[in-house]
Amino acid sequence: MSDEFTSHGAALDDEGLENALDLANVSAAQLWAVLAVETSGNGFFSDRRPKILYERHVFSRLTHQTFDAQHPDISSKMPGNYGASGAHQYDRLNQALSLNRNAALQSTSWGLGQTMGFNFATTGSVDVEAMVKRMVVSENEQLLCTVGELIGGGSVAALRAKDWANFARRYNGPNYAINHYDLRLSAAYQKFSYGGTPDLRIRMAQTYLIYLGWFPGTVDGIVGKQTRDAMNLFQAKEGLDQTTVLNDETLEHLRNRILALSL
Repeated sequence: MSDEFTSHGAALDDEGLENALDLANVSAAQLWAVLAVETSGNGFFSDRRPKILYERHVFSRLTHQTFDAQHPDISSKMPGNYGASGAHQYDRLNQALSLNRNAALQSTSWGLGQTMGFNFATTGSVDVEAMVKRMVVSENEQLLCTVGELIGGGSVAALRAKDWANFARRYNGPNYAINHYDLRLSAAYQKFSYGGTPDLRIRMAQTYLIYLGWFPGTVDGIVGKQTRDAMNLFQAKEGLDQTTVLNDETLEHLRNRILALSL
């Protein structure tokens, strides 16, 4: 069901990536390592709302524990109670919004880099409302917000140096080692360094196929069997020639179908 967080879910493009890389002054492999660990490299859920994770302990802190007693599921000094990914996170967020909108938005991590709402200033946004609007618009904007946080929060130097432990401490917090955050970053960087970074055209097609109800598999910028099968089904429905590679005509049809979706 559409709401204020639903958009056309514009996927990352070459211009958006280049702008982010220029600002951060890092390689594509370094930046993709962060995105892969944070969100598996995809900034929107299948319903075209930004990927989020609602943090009840942040909400509790920002509201001075006002709602802890009556709403412990969404307001508690203890982190957790996350539940399923996807729509459930918006259910939790919407409950918090009804209690304190500003605190709720600040208590949520958003988009490709899972930027916390309370870091809105480092993203170059005047307030959390402005930051969230950017997150809703496109992955290009999500990535610029991520880079803003990397720079404003001081973690970009460690990323440039590929000092994964220091970066993890700064970006993910002092308990980063519990989830092997630094090791996962290092492994992702090695993967992208030697195997190449995602093809953005293919990744865009995969993203849009998911929005339209097809199943291309992982959004990874690689045309594997699942992606090819989903693409061929879409091509057949659109009356297009079925191909083994993504062509401009198919991508244009996908874009047009996405733009025609209701908000």
